[in-house]
Amino acid sequence: MNIPRRRRRRLAGTSALALLITTAACSATDDEASVVVPSPDAKAAGLCRDLHARLPKKIDGLERTDPGPKSELTAGWGDPAIILRCGVERPPEMIDPAYAPKNGVKVNGVAWLLQKRDDGSYTFTTGARLAYVEVTLPEERTGDGLGPLTDFAAPIKETIPKGVA
Repeated sequence: MNIPRRRRRRLAGTSALALLITTAACSATDDEASVVVPSPDAKAAGLCRDLHARLPKKIDGLERTDPGPKSELTAGWGDPAIILRCGVERPPEMIDPAYAPKNGVKVNGVAWLLQKRDDGSYTFTTGARLAYVEVTLPEERTGDGLGPLTDFAAPIKETIPKGVA
């Protein structure tokens, strides 16, 4: 197909303008936390949807500010955000007998595996439940680390039964 030079420039200009508008629109929401949405099996996804419906509006005194992309498998509170992801894979450390017992905590009847990240944040993952729930606390929110876990205990116990996934 032979497109005249002037029309090609106009088409290229239109494409560049569309790209610029799209980029500007995306950067306007860059303040919103973003996370990788887990992809659990159907049973775990159903449990996670039940959990999502029961999650509190506040965690550790922080308002709910869900990350993008919007999903029933993720939630967030505050800025920097405490992030919850439901339906994550079981961490390999959870089955390592040398690692798991000394890096676990139990809060209000929910067992958690604790992992410190290189960036100073902490990730807690539920154990002995039919879906794995991961909570990440940014470095600024680590304090004693257990406050947010206390707020998550009741909804997790109500919606994610004990068992091994």
